[in-house]
Amino acid sequence: MDTILSILPREIEEKIIAVTKANMGDIEEIRLRVNRPLEILTSTKTVFIPYVVKVTEAEKLIAKLGNHSFYTLEEELRRGYITVEGGHRIGLAGKVVLENGKVKGIRNISSFNIRIAKEKIGIGEKWIPYLYDSEWKHTMIIGPPQTGKTTLLRDFARIMSTGSKRRNISAKKVGIVDERSEIAGCFQGIPQMTFGNRIDVLDACPKAEGMMMMIRSMSPDILVVDEIGRKEDTEAILEAVNAGIRLFMTTHGENFADLQNRPTLKPILEKKIFQRFIELKRINGPGKVVSLKDENGREIYGKAGVI
Repeated sequence: MDTILSILPREIEEKIIAVTKANMGDIEEIRLRVNRPLEILTSTKTVFIPYVVKVTEAEKLIAKLGNHSFYTLEEELRRGYITVEGGHRIGLAGKVVLENGKVKGIRNISSFNIRIAKEKIGIGEKWIPYLYDSEWKHTMIIGPPQTGKTTLLRDFARIMSTGSKRRNISAKKVGIVDERSEIAGCFQGIPQMTFGNRIDVLDACPKAEGMMMMIRSMSPDILVVDEIGRKEDTEAILEAVNAGIRLFMTTHGENFADLQNRPTLKPILEKKIFQRFIELKRINGPGKVVSLKDENGREIYGKAGVI
């Protein structure tokens, strides 16, 4: 949180500290909207601070993010978000600038969504007996937005790139294709999150293209990718499997049955490429595993003798 507070205009920083000082670690998002009150989201509630964000404060914030050079942010503005030190991501909204029908950037920025990057080291440990049996099983994490999919995926990447002496699991070469800079939270190309020594990250790279780049250039044992779902993603997945690479990925959805109704994912479901499906829900906060299924959609969570 110190990094986030340091980039905020002074009065906004002071208001947030005054209201949330007892629960700073519980903050998930800070939303600034010009001419509207500050909004703080925690794991359990939404709080509006009676302080209206000024245009000048929005200008100061964007100037600080770009080190007072708007051109420094050109690529980030095209994507609609900026990643800062610590892996925190700041989403942006305002007037979109188009060039040849494609988004070139955003100007007159009036909304900032500061998403606090949080590591929950160890949350994946419990599931290792379900996902590893002499080798890692192809695994898909399913859940609606803000259910903790990326947080769980990140910890799996840490475990796989570190290995486990206790479980006699060797560290693997893990390639992360981080299109939205959320898994590794790279800042100036360097992952800000905790991983083992055998990690390689393609930051801000389209998933399908990034998977093929990783296969060609980094020879990963395991590919880690967030939010798959497009046709080109499926094609890249099939290429990775044919190359003998294990897959750990997330996708939006309510459950396994929901995925079966998505045409773009049908080829990989029919081939039963993924051997494990972890379903998440937001119950008293994100990260609640409600189901773990095999490649046939059969429930295996809680199977006797596994944990």
